[in-house]
Amino acid sequence: MEVTGRIKMIDTTKEVGTSGFKKRDVVVTTDEQYPQHILVQFVQDKCDLLNNFQVGEAVKIDFDIRGREWTNPQGVPVYFNTLQGWRIGKLQVEAPAASMPAMPAAQAFEPATDFKEEDHDDLPF
Repeated sequence: MEVTGRIKMIDTTKEVGTSGFKKRDVVVTTDEQYPQHILVQFVQDKCDLLNNFQVGEAVKIDFDIRGREWTNPQGVPVYFNTLQGWRIGKLQVEAPAASMPAMPAAQAFEPATDFKEEDHDDLPF
């Protein structure tokens, strides 16, 4: 799966526990009618992928969804989901519409001179 948007936050790499497990979070804000702030977690050697990115950059992140179960002290199972990133790349920002070739102005066309009002038109409108 993937998400695209602008980087809102890049966290520092954190070591969790004594096993040497590393993780690093990034938040991407989507560009849609109702923007979403999506947290994606990079782990182990993938943490370094975020070193070349800065807040405000437009990116595409490829990720896997990870789910896990934990039983709380009351014996009730609780479920967690994580979006685990494995690739990130910069998006090319589209050129503004102003840089597109301009349409010719209407006055650049000569008016029709061979038009006769009595010619029948078979168009339905």
